[in-house]
Amino acid sequence: MDGSADLRARLRAVVAHRMETDPAHDLAHLDRVWTNARAIADDQADMSVLLAASYLHDLVNLPKDDPDRHLASRRSATESEPILKEIGFEADQIRAIQHAIEAHSFSANIPPETIEARILRDADRLDALGAIGIARNFSVSGALGRTLYDPADPFAQVRPLDDLHFSLDHWKVKLLRLPGDMLTETGRLIAEQRTARMIRFLEEFAEEIGCSLPQSWVNC
Repeated sequence: MDGSADLRARLRAVVAHRMETDPAHDLAHLDRVWTNARAIADDQADMSVLLAASYLHDLVNLPKDDPDRHLASRRSATESEPILKEIGFEADQIRAIQHAIEAHSFSANIPPETIEARILRDADRLDALGAIGIARNFSVSGALGRTLYDPADPFAQVRPLDDLHFSLDHWKVKLLRLPGDMLTETGRLIAEQRTARMIRFLEEFAEEIGCSLPQSWVNC
């Protein structure tokens, strides 16, 4: 198998009817992850493996507040096998794709052991950053009924961070820390660029609500 336009079209057709769980995990998300993966990949990566993993990594997409959320990537890997066999992938490629799918998840806590798995994890996390990351964060928080921010203490300077209730808190809890967790050099550089955009947004956000952005948020 190769990373051809035909293979991508077949994979998109397989997942198109399944990617309707929420606006942050739809077909457009898969397209962006593949775009990110291509930007990160070098000549050591098997692009067919990476392409398939990019489009099948969210086959099972459980809500963020589901108690079985940490199992979603394993279930996605399991459900990918018959799809990959039907398309014509070899057994060793299927194993590589399944590992990349399993290891991409933040909550699964599975160490990525291959270059394709490391690239996929970085590519997926990049979609939580930058302009699209801002949009996704507020979209998911709205769907879960979370408040935009705490009006008494927007940047949690005298209270514990609580991203189960305040959307903005999730930036400090997780999103702004992602560049330090990237596994590839290119992924880290892109993450830093996207995080800088988010910091600029936060500075303007803070100004509009009548306060200033704490330095601790800038230096996560």
